[in-house]
Amino acid sequence: MENSVINESIFKAKILIEALPYIEKFNGKIVVIKYGGAALVDTKIKETIMQDIALMKLVGMKPVLVHGGGPEINAQLKIAGIESKFIDGLRVTDAPTMEVVEMVLAGKVNKSIVSDLERHGVKAVGISGKDGNTFYTEKINKNGIDYGFVGDIKKVDPSLLCSLIENDFIPVVSPIGKDKEGNTYNINADYAAVAVAGALKAQKLVFLTDVSGVLKDVDDPTSIMSFLKADKVPSLIDDGTISGGMIPKVECCMAGVRKGVKNVHILDGRIEHSLILEIFTPEGIGTMIEKDE
Repeated sequence: MENSVINESIFKAKILIEALPYIEKFNGKIVVIKYGGAALVDTKIKETIMQDIALMKLVGMKPVLVHGGGPEINAQLKIAGIESKFIDGLRVTDAPTMEVVEMVLAGKVNKSIVSDLERHGVKAVGISGKDGNTFYTEKINKNGIDYGFVGDIKKVDPSLLCSLIENDFIPVVSPIGKDKEGNTYNINADYAAVAVAGALKAQKLVFLTDVSGVLKDVDDPTSIMSFLKADKVPSLIDDGTISGGMIPKVECCMAGVRKGVKNVHILDGRIEHSLILEIFTPEGIGTMIEKDE
């Protein structure tokens, strides 16, 4: 065998050995992944995310996916002749829009993810928050604005999720819930992921986003803050280090920490194998916000 081939094989072996402590540390642990943005629509990136999640499952971790699907919803609404309307980042959801949202999220997108995962040798089941009364939801009430059928999760019943996990399935959850009258609501996928992670007492909550992480300098993409203690976040918002569109992302991470999740990650889902690079390497590629001890 040529030296170059041997050296390449040794390099690959070293990578696997480097990952061993992380595989051991997170074996049997629940990791909730919020999956959306470019990672959901870019075919090449989507494939690497599915490979990463399958690998996580096969080495003993317990991944749970909560997904969005904004671009798919927009496309279907356009076909149906329904205008997409947003206020403060929330989709105004009247009854016809809600029908399309549920069809896309709980149907097309959800089942597509399930099929993609199962192609990689793992078992997955797609559910919405309506199944098994997983999400108890109430109509959102924000600044006196009527957003229609947009809801807040008030309680998560993790029974169905736990049953799927215990029976070796990866749950794939669409952010649709219902209230006590049976009305259906569209839920922000980020906060659905937070609610699921808290209810399952997850070790990690990972947000696959379209940003690289929290930057020390917004003009320098290499200035990623790899690790942040949760108690440092408010001062970084106050001094402007965390600003603009990054604030709601970080606030969502903090909500996860308050729910009891030990580590919350912001990753650039546009990078191939971003999950594996973040979880199984010492350096990682995004920002991890760690719960204060």
